[in-house]
Amino acid sequence: MTPYERLLLENKAWASEKVHIDENYFKRLANLQTPEFLWIGCSDSRVPANEITNTQPGEIFVHRNIANLVIHTDVNLLSVLEYAVVHLKVKHIIVCGHYGCGGVKAAMSNDDYKQVLNMWLRNIKDVYRIHRDELEVIGDEEKRFDRLVELNVMEQVIHLAKTSIIQRAWKSEQRPQLHGWVYGLKDGIIKPVFDMDHTSPLDRLYEYDF
Repeated sequence: MTPYERLLLENKAWASEKVHIDENYFKRLANLQTPEFLWIGCSDSRVPANEITNTQPGEIFVHRNIANLVIHTDVNLLSVLEYAVVHLKVKHIIVCGHYGCGGVKAAMSNDDYKQVLNMWLRNIKDVYRIHRDELEVIGDEEKRFDRLVELNVMEQVIHLAKTSIIQRAWKSEQRPQLHGWVYGLKDGIIKPVFDMDHTSPLDRLYEYDF
């Protein structure tokens, strides 16, 4: 049996078990999607949103990319964000990074990862540059790495607040709340590191007049 055939077999077993426990399980999911949360997480296979929050399908709307970045030219991310905020009416948006993130680690080096990855990782290098004074007084490299993971999450939350999508929702409905979390691979615990809501200050340069 090939690895992908095993996945298909496991899918059948999982579906059968769900129906055995609750015969209407898939009928409900097929007709309803009302998540309260949008999760912007890392593509790392060790950080599945539903598993680490012990939530069920339908409870969290998910977008994932390398190092959980919010980039204002990323149409994929912005499409997910607009759909979640405008149509699904989510109440919370969580940017969740994780300690030991390979993307963040790569951005701390001067290695050439070729054109596309270099372009992507440059966004994390910008976070390092902004917080260089804080980071470079941390002598322990692993602690500096961990702190950059946290600062990267914080900056991505701020990037969300800079979008007109979030600002319109804040002005009209005082939602969603924005949260920056970091997941620990070594202990499975999520650490909250940053929050913003409609009352949070934002540099006037980034505010829209609606």
